[in-house]
Amino acid sequence: MSLQDFISPGRTVLVPGDPGYEDELGGFQTGFTLRPDAVFATRSAEDVVAAVTYAAAEGLPVGVQATGHGLPGDAEGGVLITTRRMDAVTVDARARTVRVRAGVTWRQVVEAAEPYGLAPLNGSAPGVGAVAYTLGGGLGILAREFGYAADHVRSLDVVTADGRLRHVSAARAEPSDGGELFWGLLGGGANLGVVTELEIGLVPVARLYGGSLAFDGRAVDPVAALRAYERWTATVPDGLTSSFAAVPYPDVPALPPHLRGRYVLSVRVAYTGTASDGERLVAPLRGIGPVLADSLREMPYAESRTIHSDPDFPHAYYGDSAVLGALDEDAVDAVGELLALTGPDAPSMYVVQVNHLGGALARPRPNAVPHREGRFLVRVLGGVDGPARELLHRALATVEPWTIGRALNFAYGAGGTEGTGGEDSRGARGLYDPRTRKRLAGLKSAYDPANLFRRNYGVAAVSSRA
Repeated sequence: MSLQDFISPGRTVLVPGDPGYEDELGGFQTGFTLRPDAVFATRSAEDVVAAVTYAAAEGLPVGVQATGHGLPGDAEGGVLITTRRMDAVTVDARARTVRVRAGVTWRQVVEAAEPYGLAPLNGSAPGVGAVAYTLGGGLGILAREFGYAADHVRSLDVVTADGRLRHVSAARAEPSDGGELFWGLLGGGANLGVVTELEIGLVPVARLYGGSLAFDGRAVDPVAALRAYERWTATVPDGLTSSFAAVPYPDVPALPPHLRGRYVLSVRVAYTGTASDGERLVAPLRGIGPVLADSLREMPYAESRTIHSDPDFPHAYYGDSAVLGALDEDAVDAVGELLALTGPDAPSMYVVQVNHLGGALARPRPNAVPHREGRFLVRVLGGVDGPARELLHRALATVEPWTIGRALNFAYGAGGTEGTGGEDSRGARGLYDPRTRKRLAGLKSAYDPANLFRRNYGVAAVSSRA
């Protein structure tokens, strides 16, 4: 069968040289190029079925892209499925659930849920694709209270490598998969099929106390600040989720005056309790040093994007992460070495973030999200050139003795799924514990033995190492 056999009225399929081909490839990540042989600009699950069926018939790899925060490098020379037009959001306020299609961003879900006093378990950046973020686990701004986004999924519609559209759920799994496919999709990333829609629970949060405290990293010792933050995290309830960040800002007019040319240390906070309790809980942080900026306040949940104020413009980046089993005195010193390597004197700009884990994140759930025993997550973002990437991995090596794994959603590289990174120069080492990897490999053998979806994350089919 030829590609023409899969083109029908209303279905858009593009090949190199076609008008619109280059525009269809555009996304948030600009650091890497992508040249698939065919792009299916899908509007429906049926379009996705057609794309997967064609790829299977031709033996071509398949990648998926919604907003392009991560690049589907497995589509190079193969088939890319773009889902941005599949953007319907349907809220069931009574059931406290929302159905989101494959191209939906978290901004859309937050806006749809707000009128009902409900909120999704979204991340810090509102422009990220909701589906792939969730398939990678989904570490959000309310994570310590409610867990991973994947923990709240009720059902998924997925097109597997045989071109079949399947509906799998926590309540009613197909006899043929015994619930395993539902388990593996949540935390397994884009390795088992193309999820066209998911139903996920919402939480009754209409407002929160949150924001950030910023300090001058040249006036305040970064290691002392991190040590104060670590001690503080031991005193807070599960309803408070926070992170520590270190960012050397360039001296450019586009930035606010208090950030220009400064090395800024900040603590970001999201707390669902009262504002008065929030003020009491964060008070010890003010002892870290003179405050450059203070945005802590009570806010409607719709403004939660301002807590981190992640950049919303396309740009190039590369990054990786380390899940730490502890952040004791020696580990803090090791992170201090990491900060010294990536700080304002580094040859290129790096962003370091330390997320406080625990709470609901540590509770076992029926999905493939690994490393729940982790206490902290260290994330580093930097440039895409070789020297910048080499220094980034050298920095993360400083915390190797305390590292129990890596977080799939924060392993950005030259190819990965939406909201995730995928394999890079460190390979897939540490993305899963051995037991989870073995169980996912069994699913890979059952549902994609020919390895159509090649974002393996170290999990290949038992019968195929392609």
